[in-house]
Amino acid sequence: MTFQEEIQQGIPATLPPPAKYDETVSHAPRRKDILTPSEKRLALQNALRYFPAAWHAELAKEFLYELQTYGRIYMYRFRPRYPMHARPISVYPAQCQQAAAIMLMIQNNLDPAVAQHPHELITYGGNGAVFQNWAQYLLTMQYLSQMTDTQTLHLYSGHPMGLFPSSKDAPRVVVTNGMMIPNYSQPDDWERFNALGVTQYGQMTAGSYMYIGPQGIVHGTTITVMNAFRKKLAPQDNIRGKVFLTSGLGGMSGAQPKAGNIAGCITVCAEVNPSAARKRHSQGWVDLLIDDMPELIARVKQAVKNQEVTSIAYIGNIVDVWESFYDHDIFVTVGSDQTSLHNPWAGGYYPVGLSFETAVKQMAEQPEQFKQAVQQSLIRHIAAINRHVARGTYFFDYGNAFLLESSRAGADVMAADGINFRYPSYVQDILGPMCFDYGFGPFRWVCTSGEAQDLQTTDMLALQVLQELKQDAYTDIQQQLADNIQWIEQAEQNRLVVGSQARILYADTIGRIRIAKAFNAAIREAKISAPIVLGRDHHDVSGTDSPYRETSNIYDGSRYTADMAIHNVIGDSFRGATWVSIHNGGGVGWGEVINGGFGLVLDGSEDADRKLENMLFYDVNNGIARRAWARNKEARKAIEVELNRTKSLQVTLANEVDNQLLDQLFE
Repeated sequence: MTFQEEIQQGIPATLPPPAKYDETVSHAPRRKDILTPSEKRLALQNALRYFPAAWHAELAKEFLYELQTYGRIYMYRFRPRYPMHARPISVYPAQCQQAAAIMLMIQNNLDPAVAQHPHELITYGGNGAVFQNWAQYLLTMQYLSQMTDTQTLHLYSGHPMGLFPSSKDAPRVVVTNGMMIPNYSQPDDWERFNALGVTQYGQMTAGSYMYIGPQGIVHGTTITVMNAFRKKLAPQDNIRGKVFLTSGLGGMSGAQPKAGNIAGCITVCAEVNPSAARKRHSQGWVDLLIDDMPELIARVKQAVKNQEVTSIAYIGNIVDVWESFYDHDIFVTVGSDQTSLHNPWAGGYYPVGLSFETAVKQMAEQPEQFKQAVQQSLIRHIAAINRHVARGTYFFDYGNAFLLESSRAGADVMAADGINFRYPSYVQDILGPMCFDYGFGPFRWVCTSGEAQDLQTTDMLALQVLQELKQDAYTDIQQQLADNIQWIEQAEQNRLVVGSQARILYADTIGRIRIAKAFNAAIREAKISAPIVLGRDHHDVSGTDSPYRETSNIYDGSRYTADMAIHNVIGDSFRGATWVSIHNGGGVGWGEVINGGFGLVLDGSEDADRKLENMLFYDVNNGIARRAWARNKEARKAIEVELNRTKSLQVTLANEVDNQLLDQLFE
């Protein structure tokens, strides 16, 4: 069968042979054996309903083996035999160009060069899934090949419920992931209901098909690291030769050494999984691999002395690095951590003192013992960081639930008030007040032609727009524009593309709209050869409600609410989005965040111009208005600028209260 025929057939007409377990790719860790015997029976019923009854006897044994061996039913037998990667949009069999673009984005998210555990349909973060199993993938691609411009595909946590009549202006796909009843949103609930095959963890951009490989987090990390050093160093100080110490190279965390190189420092990143470290080294995302602590110490001291810009992956545990650097007087200017502590008991964090192989075995076979080891490691981890901070290190939480789980473990991480953490979230200190409150966030696009020339054209157009905007921009946002101009000027030479021809930068409302309009005009004039998919990270101005990350700098008490994210996805859906998604979990953990995203296909039409302006305006200003209502002064400035620029916009503004008045009442 041709590629097109395989896409169109969905579930195959004849039962394919069993698949050999491929040891050459990274696989998801074995999940907890959490289901009761009756629940395992239900899990098999749920999995077998995708297939004809004549196949059930053979598949039931195989699926039970997968459930008992891996903790999940992935249906490896039904994994496509064609190579998994984004193809040019013209290759996909589709009645609707928007559907073809979505197929491209799905395959990009599952590309082994992009995905963390591709055979388990996991893109990043250890559990960020595109689908729960391969039957869902096959059916979704079949539905997309059949979709017309007046149908919408509805996906329930990876399961394609079906094509429903809608309208041309409606989204082509609506995605939900992990939308649990609140009382059923604890970590073990994910383990149970995911094992049953009825829900999944979509992370942020995995389950919404908008992940573009590590480039997305490279940009965000570059902006974060640059500003972290600005907070620590005097304006005349040089970042060269200064140490940034962190951990994690598996998923999004793999971007850290690349970002450190772009920022211009010495990056030391610990990773316990040797294959993950080697993968990033082979991709050119980290300069040097070291697995010996004395060698690491000597090499870092040399780099400091010579004021080098370099990145080093230490194959080992980050706790050992913090402790050894302290003992050997290596000064860490900036420190953080990007292990996946939103998923602490199932591969998100590996405790010090255990080998990688031992930890993998223990988390599945002795989960309570493994949990204790993680918590003891976090106590020791925080103790080492505290000693460095006493010497002058600037440490920030990278929004991966590191401080949250450390506090739950009993580590010395709380501030004197006993309520807040002693270290800030990077959103509290950096991205919130410097970027999000002004509307600057991770705007991204994919050239569906697959041609590098098209990406070069978009880089040029985006650069022109940013340079024009900087000429008239108000003082508060000059630095943001300057940083992103520098980023886009260097983007091609930094070789950031992994998978699809994609790009990211931070832009505000007017920047996103003008860049998108420039792209749409270039498509119309055949300067770009195929449609462009617009999107963003959910980690943005208004897409996500997350009290320990995206909305950690909301201080009016509403940071634990999720109204903004829900309004964002609903508002985008009727303003022109091609697809929308809403997820429980992502970045900081299941039950800790609600986040929404979108995709918008630009095809050069006037209709696309109308949709992009209407949708992008709301997508950003929804969040700025909420942040201004929370009395964030930077957001208040940004929304006032927009109110003067857009006369049809009206928002409710907060009246300031005299603190002396309140002081008198509570004396």
